[in-house]
Order: sequence, then structure tokens, then C-alpha cells
Amino acid sequence: MDIRTIGVVGAGQMGNGIAHVMALAGYDVLMTDISQDALDRAIDTITRNLDRQVSRGKVAQDLRDATLARIHTTLALPDLGPSDLIIEAATEREEVKNKIFESLAPHLGADTILTSNTSSISITRLGARTDRPERFMGFHFMNPVPVMQLVELIRGIATDEATYKACHAVVDRLGKTVSSAEDYPAFIVNRVLIPMINEAVYALYEGVGNVRSIDQALKLGANHPMGPLELADFIGLDTCLAIMNVLHDGLADTKYRPCPLLTKYVEAGWLGRKTKRGFYDYRGEVPVPTR
Repeated sequence: MDIRTIGVVGAGQMGNGIAHVMALAGYDVLMTDISQDALDRAIDTITRNLDRQVSRGKVAQDLRDATLARIHTTLALPDLGPSDLIIEAATEREEVKNKIFESLAPHLGADTILTSNTSSISITRLGARTDRPERFMGFHFMNPVPVMQLVELIRGIATDEATYKACHAVVDRLGKTVSSAEDYPAFIVNRVLIPMINEAVYALYEGVGNVRSIDQALKLGANHPMGPLELADFIGLDTCLAIMNVLHDGLADTKYRPCPLLTKYVEAGWLGRKTKRGFYDYRGEVPVPTR
């Protein structure tokens, strides 16, 4: 399968990062979202990130210009249908993803590969709702996409070898590294990472330490570049909670029970950096712990 054109569904943090790296690698990219403002913000973000790469000597000016010229946007989801590879990067809600794939179905090319950037939802189940489960798989980028080197490729029970090899070749062309994961809840990275974050929230909830002491302990005691609560704010507390619920529901093990404090923060709308408040308050010049 010769992949030349990429469709990206969703222009948020993950979607614009995926469009960025795909265009930088020479693919023609068509990105869609439900609002023009989201698409405009995505192009602005990609432009700023490319300019940063130019200033650091990582990308030449002519490559920066060519990369931006390869990215196009549309509000019409069906426009993505003829793409060789479509990567869905919408919100982490299964009903939303299913609706997107159902809307795309009548417009897909015969050989189009469908993938999802889901961080936890069953690839087999998503693929089974489409007309091409053999050409459906998980294509999970890490955040921030232009910086992180890993991509998890997840095969559903019906995914064929040609689809896997085609997606692997795309990751190779991006200069990133593949980690192949089986289709179990949260796959590899989030199966390990999110329960660690959840345990850090329990330590906060139970008064073992405050926000600053817990993050400092992991940064200096385990050599983590970010503390777990700071990382949770970066990921989004709603995303962390969604993944914990997938683990809890999918594996039926009480060790994956979401911490009540994590649930309470999400109920308050304190979702981390994107809402300016989470375990830290980002409304001032310097982040301040909220507990």
C-alpha cells in the first residue's frame, strides 16, 4: 500500500501535531474539524512550532514553507474520504469516534486505511463498526507529537498484515519508533502511565503529600522529567479519568478504580493546562499548586 495522502480528523492538540509531522515528512495532509476557528488555531500552532524548529536549526526555512503548503483544511468530513490513510484524533469518547467513522463510510476509497489515535479504546470494537475491520488499526501518537519519538501501533483482531506494514512504513518515514501493542485496554504506555498518575492522586487525596511534594519526589527521586500531577495537568484530567474508566471497566480489577479526587476535579471543570486550573493554577505568571 503506497500512502501518499493523509486525512486527519480533529484539529486539537493531537490532530495539529499529527498534521505537522505528516506534512514535514512529505505527505499531503487534509485536516478537518467542526469549527473554522479550531482549524485556524491549528494552522497558527503548526506555524509557530515550525518557526521554533527553524530557529533551533532543526528545520530549514524552505522545508518549513513546503510543509505548510502541504497542509489543507476543510469543514466537510466527507472530503477526507479519498485519502490513502485517515487518522481520527477526536475526543476520547467512543460514541464520537463511531459517529465519525459512520459518517466517513460512504465516501471512503476502496483501499483507504482507517486508524484511530485513541489512547485506550478497543481497536477491535471500533473497527467492527466500520466496513473495513481488516484495514483498521490503532495509530497512537504521544503528546506533544512533534517532540515525542514513540508511536504505538495496535492491531485489532481483524487487522491484516498489509495494513500493519503500511502504517509501520509511515512511522518509519516520520523518523519515529514503533511499539507494537496488543488490543487490550489502554495498550502499553497508558496501561502503565495513567495508573501511576492515579496513584499519585490517591497519595494527594489521602494526605501522603501535597501537590508540590509529590511532584518533587518523583522528579528528584525517580528522575522523571515531570511530576505525575504536573503531567496529569498536561495530558488533561478528563483524559486521565476516561482512560482509568476504560481500564476499570475493561479489566474489572479494583486496582484501576479512579481516585475520587480525580473525578471531583473533572466535575469542577478543572482539567489542567487547557482550562488554566487543575492540580496547579495556571492563571498567574507561575503555576501555583491548588492543594
